[in-house]
Amino acid sequence: MVAKEQIHKELSRALKETNLPLAEKREGKVRDSYALPGGRRLFVTTDRLSAFDRVLAAVPYKGQVLNQLSAWWFQQTKDIIPNHLVSVPDPSAVVGLEASPFPVEVIVRGYITGVTSTALWYRYSQGEREIYGYHFPDGLKKNAELPAPIITPTTKGGPTGHDERLTCAEVTDKGLLDKKTWDTIQIAAIAIFKHGQEIASKAGLILVDTKYEFGRAPDGRVILIDEVHTPDSSRFWKADTYAARFEKGEEPENFDKEFVRLAYAEKGYRGDGEPPAMPDDLWVKASERYISIYEMLTGETFVPGEYPVEPRMLRNLRAAGLLAGSR
Repeated sequence: MVAKEQIHKELSRALKETNLPLAEKREGKVRDSYALPGGRRLFVTTDRLSAFDRVLAAVPYKGQVLNQLSAWWFQQTKDIIPNHLVSVPDPSAVVGLEASPFPVEVIVRGYITGVTSTALWYRYSQGEREIYGYHFPDGLKKNAELPAPIITPTTKGGPTGHDERLTCAEVTDKGLLDKKTWDTIQIAAIAIFKHGQEIASKAGLILVDTKYEFGRAPDGRVILIDEVHTPDSSRFWKADTYAARFEKGEEPENFDKEFVRLAYAEKGYRGDGEPPAMPDDLWVKASERYISIYEMLTGETFVPGEYPVEPRMLRNLRAAGLLAGSR
């Protein structure tokens, strides 16, 4: 584990943005990407932390954790479905195939939980029993495990600018994807999720739910893209206390970035208006949690990359022959 003092020291140097000498920069909430020759892109995972649909802070080593953890999961799941990973030239960057993303986010859920408007428990608690095309019986308790993982797809953005719920049938009925492609994605998503649950269980964690993104590679294959089973894309609970807390009707111990949302909620902030200032200690704890999850899941010791990130990355990209004039 990286020392608190070191994390605190790097708070001011966390990677908020990148300005690399490469073409076609695209900026997302967390990742920046750049065009590379040969149908590839460089994907840089910054230290930006996003919640409530906005960037709240930059957390030291968060980008490295997400980048290396996703690369690790891509290796663990490549026999289930191919993915976009080509190489990892820097702790915070990967070279990936330039896939065409599909317009559907694939949410896989293993438990009935959540309080947002698209969450299973929220819809269930409002009296709905047909949710995302599935029937749920009366009498379920919040945070109960489902008989089997289910896919609850959403659009990306949609007419309102927010993700909109879909049933699995609507993905093809609305022409978002053809049947063969959607069947391939559904089979892969459930298999990846089950494999993820097995690995998480060995690490003392429960993989509760997650988001996958798929796209079409330049050669026409359906591939897994973006990130896999990170604290940003997934909900994790601590396994050893889950059963006792569930029986008492208590919330499970979350072990992802949910505690950051809860810290804001305690201050009365739920995404509207200017977010309140938060103490540095929150971001140090966030960094520690990301690092802990990496080490628990992979079984590997996290080796912090050098800060500031961008000069280091430029050196590594030159060494990998990814910048003009490099050898």
